[in-house]
Amino acid sequence: MAEREEWGSRVGFILAAMGSAIGLGNIWRFSYMTYSNGGGAFLVPYFFALLTAGIPIMILEIGLGSMTRFSAPFALGKVAGKKAEWIGWWTAIAALILNSYYMVILSWAFLYIFKSFTLAWGKDPGAYFFGNVLGLTDGPFILGGIRLPILLSFLVIVLINWFIVSRGVKGGIERACKIFLPLMWIIVLLLVVRGITLPHGLEGINWYLKPDFSKLANHKVWLDAYGQIFFTLSLGMGTMIVYGSYLRKGADVVNNSFLISLGNCGFSFLAGFAVFGTLGYVAYVLNKPFEEVVAQSIGLAFVMYPKAISLLPTGKALIGVLFFFLLTIAGLSSSISLMENTVGILMDGYKLNRMKATSIVAGVSFLIGIIYTTGAGLYWLDMVDHFISYYALALVGLLETIAVTWVFGAEKFREFVNSVSEIKAGSWWSVFAKYITVAILAILLLLDIYKLATEGYGGYPGKALGIAFGYILLGMIVAYLLHTKEKLDVTKEVS
Repeated sequence: MAEREEWGSRVGFILAAMGSAIGLGNIWRFSYMTYSNGGGAFLVPYFFALLTAGIPIMILEIGLGSMTRFSAPFALGKVAGKKAEWIGWWTAIAALILNSYYMVILSWAFLYIFKSFTLAWGKDPGAYFFGNVLGLTDGPFILGGIRLPILLSFLVIVLINWFIVSRGVKGGIERACKIFLPLMWIIVLLLVVRGITLPHGLEGINWYLKPDFSKLANHKVWLDAYGQIFFTLSLGMGTMIVYGSYLRKGADVVNNSFLISLGNCGFSFLAGFAVFGTLGYVAYVLNKPFEEVVAQSIGLAFVMYPKAISLLPTGKALIGVLFFFLLTIAGLSSSISLMENTVGILMDGYKLNRMKATSIVAGVSFLIGIIYTTGAGLYWLDMVDHFISYYALALVGLLETIAVTWVFGAEKFREFVNSVSEIKAGSWWSVFAKYITVAILAILLLLDIYKLATEGYGGYPGKALGIAFGYILLGMIVAYLLHTKEKLDVTKEVS
């Protein structure tokens, strides 16, 4: 087997891993979660979840890759036996599915960079986005045809991913993230300054952080905090395992995991000032209660923020270009890590060269993603994302944690990471990873399944949800078939 690729520097690895974790959700989800779960009070369960679950599992995933020097299937096979490889193969398929629609969302942001120059969305950004851009139909079974601008923009995003990943770990991913990450921090700082200096911008910040400690008595707030930490750090996706596998032998695990986790959460917290400072100004100009202008997810990025840009006294086009460029590069740093996970697994399992593996993954991603470029694309994107994000990845996180801490042994694993780390993981790590994280992930998974069974999701018809679930189930079956057919023997016991 050819010598394994390695990161060119520690800084390059940290920036790449941080770029994987920092994505669209850091900009449009964290701030809304904080606002709706007690403001500043939400930071208590959030950082508690970071310390008891986020950082321990970050250590687990990076350490697992570093110890075995393999991507997820074979890393798990080495520590927990060949049957555990299926868990890792599922991360390959899940990352492929997730990235196929994630890159479509990036294509919207990419299009909006150019639309910002003329403020093309006009006086009604909602009607423009859902009508003119997406061509949203009346339901998931009314496809409405392919939206050509989105398809072409999607192709550009796929090709950018292909170009970066095909250049390798050092020459492609590390080099790109050394550009993307500093740019992201600079742009978000500029947007923060602009947001808080707008009239009544500080009132928006007050809404963002105003503490309501009574919310902490609600168990849902704590579960939301754990869910946010798990997904914002890109855990359970296999990316941190494959990134860890490219570390040089003896590279620090614990200290790097702290830096990556804290950097990701710091970015989320900072981005909230940009978003809520601007929304405070919007509420002031429109003379509306703050609750009527705040939004989350796609509604924030493509409806409320464009509305805010149109209301700015000066620099409208510039702020629009900066905001959507920020979304694009933040998303790219995550999408290349998702692509690399699947590429790395194909390279390990089938001894494909990097160019061939990357071309296969990019081509399949594009073909899968075409459905999301139709008039019904948003419906299917929403349903598939729900099943991937709330069930599939939580299941992977649960199973991989059990495989490492219960089957291989938490203390044995902790001994390894401490042998290569400046900061040592104390017995707290074993307790948190082995018991608290497993329990929380199991509870989150069961509660989400119960909610789906009793309430459905998003008002979608059962047939549509069934198709979306069947799509995910088919992916799991494909992962099992790949697991049974792969030929690389990496099941020898780790010393």
